[in-house]
Amino acid sequence: MPDIFYVLLRRMRTPLIVLIVMYSVAVLGFTLIPGQDAEGQPWHMSFFHALYVVSYTASTIGFGEIPYAFTETQRLWMMFVIHLTVIGWLYSIGSLLAVLQDPAFRRLRTEYVFQRSVKRLRTPFYLVCGYGDTGGILVKALADEGIKAVVIDRDENRLNELELNDYIRRPLGLLADAAKPAVLEMAGITNSYCIGVIALTDSDQTNVMVALSAHLLNPNIRVLARVESAEAGANIRSFGKNEVINPFETFAGRLAMAIHSPGMYTLFTWMTGVPHEPLREPLFPDRGLWVICGFGRFGKALHRHLEAAGIPMQVIDPDPVASQAPTGAIIGSGVEAVTLQQAGVKQAVGVIAGTNDDVSNLSILMTARELRPDLFMVARQNQRDNSLVFDRADIDLLMKRGDVIAHKIFALLRTPLISDFLDAARERDDDWANQMVSRILGVVSEEVPYLWEIKINKVRTPALYKACLMGQVQLRDLLRDPRERVKSLPAIPLLLKRDGKVMVLPELDKPLDVSDRLLMCAAWPVSHEMQWATQNENVLHYLLTGDEVSGGSLLRRYVMKGMK
Repeated sequence: MPDIFYVLLRRMRTPLIVLIVMYSVAVLGFTLIPGQDAEGQPWHMSFFHALYVVSYTASTIGFGEIPYAFTETQRLWMMFVIHLTVIGWLYSIGSLLAVLQDPAFRRLRTEYVFQRSVKRLRTPFYLVCGYGDTGGILVKALADEGIKAVVIDRDENRLNELELNDYIRRPLGLLADAAKPAVLEMAGITNSYCIGVIALTDSDQTNVMVALSAHLLNPNIRVLARVESAEAGANIRSFGKNEVINPFETFAGRLAMAIHSPGMYTLFTWMTGVPHEPLREPLFPDRGLWVICGFGRFGKALHRHLEAAGIPMQVIDPDPVASQAPTGAIIGSGVEAVTLQQAGVKQAVGVIAGTNDDVSNLSILMTARELRPDLFMVARQNQRDNSLVFDRADIDLLMKRGDVIAHKIFALLRTPLISDFLDAARERDDDWANQMVSRILGVVSEEVPYLWEIKINKVRTPALYKACLMGQVQLRDLLRDPRERVKSLPAIPLLLKRDGKVMVLPELDKPLDVSDRLLMCAAWPVSHEMQWATQNENVLHYLLTGDEVSGGSLLRRYVMKGMK
């Protein structure tokens, strides 16, 4: 990027030369034109005195005729100088305003300010490429967690939206193409505080380029990318330790899970929720015939996952041959009642409107509801501007690509222990998941559970680390209430990871050890009470022994006050 001050001086070269020439002529004139002193003797101004007179005259201060009254010739020259300097300054100021308003210079100035802001960052941040539906949800979730984000997007309207949103931790935004490596470097991809790159643009090609650039410019950085084609996903996975999220595959897998394991689906939905998101009601779709309208990328993913789950389906597509739909697919779009009837909608338990057109999807659902009001309805929403009508359509399950990707990425970013827990949960049955859902309902109210990691080390949990070295801490001690230790905090230890081994729902009498990592689940305020105990020796000593050491009583009252 060119130096902004050099560019400014280059653009202002002519006005500056005009000012210098103008002042030189004015000063020279005053030194050559003779005046008279108080005794009527000839007197000539020095160059310094002439410059002084021209300076206060050109700046409109007007100290008058000093040190002696001017002669007629000097006054005539003074009138010339006044008009000359006014014209010169008007020209120069006008030129400066024109430069400042020039779109190219404004963009250069914005990039200069952005680059300086990124260099000044001294806290970990994520570089987010793309601020659409997904980017908006993700940046807000990161801000709520106290994590900074640097955003790149090509759409000026989206950057304006970013500026207007009131985030707890204000992200930095740049209007640029994330596919250019120089832009990524400007946004801090090589900065030591950049902890990850998240590629969320609408283009798979751009997301692949972002992943490639990250791999070459900063090989150790974590990359998460959104893709909608299998080829792009395989490409990104072929180098580095990148993570790829395909919204169609993710949602199709979740829908299949909702049908054959509704409890597990509810558990996964809550575990991957973003902070302060309302708790969703459990879904109980029936097993039976499902009608899929549209056999594009989404329809294919649905067919693959439902077929693997042993769920019967009937596909409707306008061109089954071109879309490679399965044998027996009905030709049509699904918006006509006759097509849905041919697909067996009256015997079906659910219908999925999965085309890439919102009008068609809404029409399919309205038609199906006329034929079978009790059908379980699933729809794909393609444009977020249509949210109002989709929300009013009383759809059982809505697939928004932005939501699907944002929730999955946020779960991966928050702590890797969530993935460990969900992987372990997949190996359990639906009854176990239902029990987990019931336990979680006992510790939360109207929002999704807040998940956080307790990593026992010197820096993050100094008090707990010291106590663990002496072998004094059991897991149940962490769950004691700092206000009254005989009571327990409403929290669930979901997972304990020690030396690479994972223990799901560890026993409460389990002794804790240094380097242990715990995944906790509770309402958001409870996390602060527990984290306080892990960092403060007085609070932890009270929890372990019931004795209040010096300052402990005051501290506990402070904690109680803060919790009210």
